[in-house]
Amino acid sequence: MNEIDTPTPSPCIRNCCLNDFDVCLGCFRSLEEIKEWGVVGEQRRRSILLNAERRKAANLKEPIATNSTP
Repeated sequence: MNEIDTPTPSPCIRNCCLNDFDVCLGCFRSLEEIKEWGVVGEQRRRSILLNAERRKAANLKEPIATNSTP
């Protein structure tokens, strides 16, 4: 099997929790991307992974909210 034939593994880490935008805080896929994962081809899966990686990077740049007030 070469790289093209190798199936793209799911990025799911079994830490599912959707934010207010229906994006999983475990794998950073949207709810729609999660639902379509099992029925789309490898090219679309790679696109989903790229989107998730971008969301994760953007999320890491956001300041962490705290419950305390200054």
